[in-house]
Amino acid sequence: MATTAERGRRLELQHVSKRFTREGQAALAAVNDVSLTVEPGELLTLLGPSGCGKTTTLRMVAGFEQPDAGRISIGGDDVTELMVYRRSIGFVFQNYALFPHLTVFENVAYGLRVRRLPEATIRARVGHVLELVGLPGYERRFPNQLSGGEQQRVAVARAVVVEPALLLFDEPLSNLDAKLRVQMRAELSRLQRQLAITTVYVTHDQEEAMAISDRIAVMHEGSIAQVGTAEELYRAPCSTFVAQFIGRVNLVESRVLGAIGGRVAVALWDASLSVPAADGYATGQRLSLLLRPESLTLVPESAKAAEGEVVVPGVVRARTFLGEKVEYVVEAGGALLQAVTYDPTRRGVVGIGARVGVMCDAAAVRLLAAEP
Repeated sequence: MATTAERGRRLELQHVSKRFTREGQAALAAVNDVSLTVEPGELLTLLGPSGCGKTTTLRMVAGFEQPDAGRISIGGDDVTELMVYRRSIGFVFQNYALFPHLTVFENVAYGLRVRRLPEATIRARVGHVLELVGLPGYERRFPNQLSGGEQQRVAVARAVVVEPALLLFDEPLSNLDAKLRVQMRAELSRLQRQLAITTVYVTHDQEEAMAISDRIAVMHEGSIAQVGTAEELYRAPCSTFVAQFIGRVNLVESRVLGAIGGRVAVALWDASLSVPAADGYATGQRLSLLLRPESLTLVPESAKAAEGEVVVPGVVRARTFLGEKVEYVVEAGGALLQAVTYDPTRRGVVGIGARVGVMCDAAAVRLLAAEP
């Protein structure tokens, strides 16, 4: 197999756009001026809702679609106009696309046979990648004799056996049940790190993206909304769209009461809260306050706020027990707030209809510019 240095090549998209035209309709901008760099050996996920342009972007990288504008390069080589088979990519499809009449061995060996490699080389490479994906001894089985997870492993083996410069995944776990998806995403992450192949992964599942990615590019209406690590996107989203798409969130309308010394006083539930923030906020400016559910604590209704905290009275309207945590919906401050309590065995469970206080700490609040 190739060395890590040989496998890890940089992918660059420069101002790439793609429009689709349907008869009698205006052209649809599926991808609009996307610029993106994936570093050698990095796993970057394109994340977003259906129709945001993530799969079209992936298909342009692969060569299945031709961009209307912009350039695509792999390892510094312009591949914008190259045919698929000349781009040195491995592609794992959503439906795996295995040949039903071929054995596992022949499915994995297919790309090597197309390249007319010696039989001894083919057998060595196929044996090696089947070991990597945990399927030694499966060479003579057919796809219909495999579970969904095993078929997915075969598809991955077929993609990496040709030693591609770039590995592309198009929602590869969507056909698996929830438990197997969690298991397989860990396996894919392990394999990608072991092989150090530059990888682009497409999914609409934010938890999946956060679990496997070095970085995530959130897409919205054909454009890149924000790029960052899972922690950066979760803790410091640049817009309400990103905040709502990455995890669960409460957004509370507010305004700036004053700003001084790296802190901003904001209105929250008829109280003033001093929040750490960068400069640039003006008194009276409208804001959205981002409050993650785990940052809200349910306390007795009579609890008083300590310095740096705000407490608002509320009523529990719904709860969901999930074993290690309980998710609540609390009517408070004129809105329905989501709150999460962990370790319910020790902390207890609050009943529906109970009157509680909802406590928020200033350190947990993030500021977002109000959107029209």
